[in-house]
Amino acid sequence: MPDISEQDFVAEATAFLEANAKPKETEKKFVWGEGSDKVALFDERSRDAELRLLAEAQAWRAKRDDAGFGWITGPEELGGRGLPATYERLYNQLESGYDTPGGGFFTIGLGMVAPTILAHGTDVTKQRYLKKMYRGDIVGCQLFSEPGAGSDLAGLQMKAERDGDEWLLTGQKVWTSGAHYSDIGEVICRTDPDLPKHKGLTGFVVDMKAPGVEVRPLRQMTGGASFNEVFFSDVRVPDDHRLGDVNQGWTVALTTLMNERAAIGGGGGSGGAGTTQIAEMMRHFGVAQDAVLRDELMKLHSATTVARLTNKRALDKIKQGQLPGPELSTAKLALTNNQTLAANLIAAVLGPRITADTGEWGTFAWTQFLLGVPGMRVAGGTDEVMKNIVAERVLGLPKDPGIDSKTPFRELRTN
Repeated sequence: MPDISEQDFVAEATAFLEANAKPKETEKKFVWGEGSDKVALFDERSRDAELRLLAEAQAWRAKRDDAGFGWITGPEELGGRGLPATYERLYNQLESGYDTPGGGFFTIGLGMVAPTILAHGTDVTKQRYLKKMYRGDIVGCQLFSEPGAGSDLAGLQMKAERDGDEWLLTGQKVWTSGAHYSDIGEVICRTDPDLPKHKGLTGFVVDMKAPGVEVRPLRQMTGGASFNEVFFSDVRVPDDHRLGDVNQGWTVALTTLMNERAAIGGGGGSGGAGTTQIAEMMRHFGVAQDAVLRDELMKLHSATTVARLTNKRALDKIKQGQLPGPELSTAKLALTNNQTLAANLIAAVLGPRITADTGEWGTFAWTQFLLGVPGMRVAGGTDEVMKNIVAERVLGLPKDPGIDSKTPFRELRTN
């Protein structure tokens, strides 16, 4: 049994939040033309502004940790509090009612990388990084995709070669969010090209500031640079920074990917384009009675409602200690489908207003949303990959006959 009741924990957390943060203002009813019209899916921030926000977010995480709310569910021997997941959900629910520094800097590190280190890391990596990650002292990123592989993670070519008690990493990764401000990264490399493509992979924790690591920003069509390409030139990684067994990196990667897709799809809505907001847009531009547009709005409303309730059902199972069913396998795909529906409807309503910036409220600002949707359809696995996952693992359909699980990877590359 926990050494503190849920009631006492809530009282403790409430006292901490009241003393260190301001409650959020009551959300006002949406009124067209009032407030900010920003609807971007990706934050477009300068590097200087980003570093300032990161420092604020790290200071808040440190303050949380000092008060006992840094790693609520973590094992006590690793610096956590050792409480059940229900306590973490209670705290998160409470904090959501307060204005606290965020910025999404820790989403990947704590939502994807840290759980993988906990599940597959050595005692060295667990002791060295987990407490610091939850305290906000260090930030983690995920290094999976490659220019020649993309969402086909098993097709990656970045290599890791054994050199005594170390490994030499050489190759390139792409689309790495937050690599430019991260301290460590989780990377999957090919360690044996004579094994089939899904085998011969090994995971590592790599120092992003190590000699031989070069991070270059990638400019998106939105104008921002949230993603990066990362080059590794004979980067040395000690063997005690290996994740899991040698050539068992596919299992390590799956641990991370399941956390990633749940994190991306967990909202299940239209990702910044609420149906209330779109309905008000239709009224403002005099098309609220257009039968075709009204039908599209209803389709979007129905789809986002189904996604939200489906995700809630999955989370309720987890709260009750059950394993989630197939719901979370569809979460990310549902999110991007809904965003695409929203983007098409918005473009139909605004027409030419979305192509030129006239300064009119609630028009050209939607360009950031429309240009961000294709990126979301790639992030965390393309829509096509997600459909294959649902087909094979949820519906039990046979695997794609084009997948070669027997030929050595070295031969696949030369044929």
